[in-house]
Amino acid sequence: MPFARLATATTPTCHIGLGLAAVGRPGYINLNRDEDLGENRTVEALRTRTHELLDAAYAQGVRYFDVARSYGRSEEFLADWLTAHPDLTDVVVGSKWGYTYTADWTTDAEKHEVKDHSLATYDRQRAESDALLGDRLDLYQIHSVTPDSPALTDKELHARLAEAAATGLTLGFSTSGPAQADAIRAALAITVDGEPLFRTVQSTYNALETSAGPALAEAHDAGLTVIVKEGMANGRLAAPHAPDALRTVAEQTGLGCDAVALAVVLCQPWAGVVLSGAATLTQLASNLHAAAVDLDEDQLARLATLAEGPRTYWERRGSLPWH
Repeated sequence: MPFARLATATTPTCHIGLGLAAVGRPGYINLNRDEDLGENRTVEALRTRTHELLDAAYAQGVRYFDVARSYGRSEEFLADWLTAHPDLTDVVVGSKWGYTYTADWTTDAEKHEVKDHSLATYDRQRAESDALLGDRLDLYQIHSVTPDSPALTDKELHARLAEAAATGLTLGFSTSGPAQADAIRAALAITVDGEPLFRTVQSTYNALETSAGPALAEAHDAGLTVIVKEGMANGRLAAPHAPDALRTVAEQTGLGCDAVALAVVLCQPWAGVVLSGAATLTQLASNLHAAAVDLDEDQLARLATLAEGPRTYWERRGSLPWH
């Protein structure tokens, strides 16, 4: 299993990965993105920015990189970087299928991505991912599974996925929405020929949205690697938007609100890889400080008061504008 390579890393940031959702396309829902990226968001400008982030992340111990078919040109940017660094054989690459990018490199599209978990979409997007990443693709995930997703019940799709797993590709799924726990438990029950289909789960978990925690613990106990996305709540846990309790703890640690927010996730015993979604080198450096944050019981209790109900959280997330 590719993720076993991460467990052998000796650097203090070995459990932090880098997701390229925020830099693989010109529009995204992170707060303050206008300041992060500025006006120059051409393909080449974001390609250069992505490569700089990948260089810095690798130099500081990051080994897992996360992309998706719907993240604009993220797979292409990562593939270019890997081609330029063929000696980096310890890199682990995960991508996702199930959403199609439809914004055509604009920030004001009516729809930026369209979801479809059909077998036909899997076949098309698997071919597209393979064309870019080839044998560098370690993990392929169903993107944003919800309890009503046909990917949970499509036996033909399950058989096709099992064929991919038989070739050595690790299979996983990501979740989103207020019923993440239900989706996780449903996916854990899927087997092919008596064997679990999935080896990883990637879910949203942060100081504001903790509802998936018990199900993620169950997934970990079942042997899955847990990857956590949106640990910064799309910028809501970063300065200047961070709530007062988080600001207070950050001041006590002497580090940024972002580092403390990610540290909350890192201290969960079931967390395997926690993703940074940094869009700048400064953000990346600050995010990586999360590994050095040592939160005491009082600080953790104070931060626990920030949790919102899942429906409230996802309604708020759904209202965030694409910048």
